[in-house]
Amino acid sequence: MAATTPRWTWLWPIAAIVTLGASWLIGSSNVMSAIAGVVLFGTVFAAVYHAEVVAHRVGEPFGTLVLALAVTVIEATLIVSVMIAAPAEKAGLARDTVFAAIMIVCNGIVGACLLMGGARHHEQGFRLQGASAALAVLVALSGLTLILPNYASGAPGPLYSTPQLIFAGIVSLILYCSFVFIQTVRHRDYFLPLEVSDEDAHASPPTARATMLSCGLLIVSLIAIVSLAKALTPAVELGIDNLGVPKAVVGIVIAALVLLPEGLAALNAARKNRLQTSLNLALGSVLATIGLTIPAVAAVSIILQQPLELGLGAKDQVLLALTVLLGIITLGTGRTTVLQGIVHLTIFAVFLFFAVVP
Repeated sequence: MAATTPRWTWLWPIAAIVTLGASWLIGSSNVMSAIAGVVLFGTVFAAVYHAEVVAHRVGEPFGTLVLALAVTVIEATLIVSVMIAAPAEKAGLARDTVFAAIMIVCNGIVGACLLMGGARHHEQGFRLQGASAALAVLVALSGLTLILPNYASGAPGPLYSTPQLIFAGIVSLILYCSFVFIQTVRHRDYFLPLEVSDEDAHASPPTARATMLSCGLLIVSLIAIVSLAKALTPAVELGIDNLGVPKAVVGIVIAALVLLPEGLAALNAARKNRLQTSLNLALGSVLATIGLTIPAVAAVSIILQQPLELGLGAKDQVLLALTVLLGIITLGTGRTTVLQGIVHLTIFAVFLFFAVVP
């Protein structure tokens, strides 16, 4: 196994599983939390490696779709498990996590990719049709799930009534599945890289055995990442309480931990002048986060007959509108420079600041 796959890429997932077992047997403590944090970051790098192996084998845009779907399915499972454990206390967790994912991806990850790519390659290009299609779906999904609940009259507050929630869940799933169909079947060429770098052109694809091994280790790594993130959540909540910052920061931390593999993979692609791959990862992951998480949490909310807060506050609505508008402007020309990266990262810093100091 080590002959085809670097040893560290399978040792970290094993270490994560051992750490999880030890935490279940021994219980949580400061020492276990510290060990879990270190192992989590190592497992993230392992997940990125295996995702890139699979992506190289299956090609674009299927490779980026593998990582986006895998991470989002497990993220939705994490949110649902937390909701089931404490449905009344976590009524707004899905909203906070989804909104945090949008801001982290569309401003943090995209901004970092544009800044890194622009600093290294001066100017980078991508396919305008693919970015426009993703942004159109993002506008519809975010407006339907995070803004409209504030103005629907079926239930008081930022809530949908049960029929409205069912409808929103179905529409979200339809929109996301339609995007995947366009991305992988009908208009796959919209999401292919403009050109292949010399490194990619001469690198031979991994064997079928190596790809299957990486696929299995990717799944194990992602499950371990989310499990470790869930194990770290009580310590994060305790730290947030001690610092006196809002509870919504918990959603930001969960989203950041789960999105680490995609973020690192996107940055690595931008560094290699493959901005199209970075955008496929970033925009695909945020669409999957909304399109798959909302139907899942809606079903749990209806089954448990517990409230599900989806509508954002006025401040967050402004930040969401600003992010969407900025994304349309930034990705509206097919070329990017460091300036767009700086602007996106500035908005991301504003989001983090006002999350801590509302």
